[in-house]
Amino acid sequence: MILPIVYYGKPVLREKGARVEEVTEEIRRLAADMLETMRDADGIGLAAQQIGQAIQLAIVDVSHDPECFTVFRVDGEEASLEDWMPLTFLNPEIEGGKLRESENEGCLSFPEIQGGVRRPTTIRAQLTLLDGRVIQVEADGLLARAIQHETDHLNGILFIDRMSSATKVKLRRRIKELKRENS
Repeated sequence: MILPIVYYGKPVLREKGARVEEVTEEIRRLAADMLETMRDADGIGLAAQQIGQAIQLAIVDVSHDPECFTVFRVDGEEASLEDWMPLTFLNPEIEGGKLRESENEGCLSFPEIQGGVRRPTTIRAQLTLLDGRVIQVEADGLLARAIQHETDHLNGILFIDRMSSATKVKLRRRIKELKRENS
């Protein structure tokens, strides 16, 4: 079922999600609905807060761009997108590498707003899957950026919070309008 996406201005986007301690049928159904919603919106990621649920559940799928990374390992082994996408995960813990770069990002909760966001180029993440397995992921490129973006959502952090001051100034009017429309 396609769910309504929450836009900037709704308080749930600023809420830190509660840990998911048990994967129930309700959580599995929510994850399936989130995947359908993300695909319908042509997104590459979706966090539970974006559909009004403040829990630690997110999905990323960068399979549309198989060249979007140079590093993708799961539990220390080289991994392929077709084996892991879409990647639905719970309760992520991320450690970013030292090298950072700014790339243009967008967000389904901020329609038609994009801007440069500086993030670590590589990550190591511990992710819990819907089947209860805990995996270690190493990634770079768009995959690393998408996992970071969605994990930020799970912690109530929005991509506009990570934009430079100059970028925020350029987007200020559009962001204020979006917030006003959705408050």
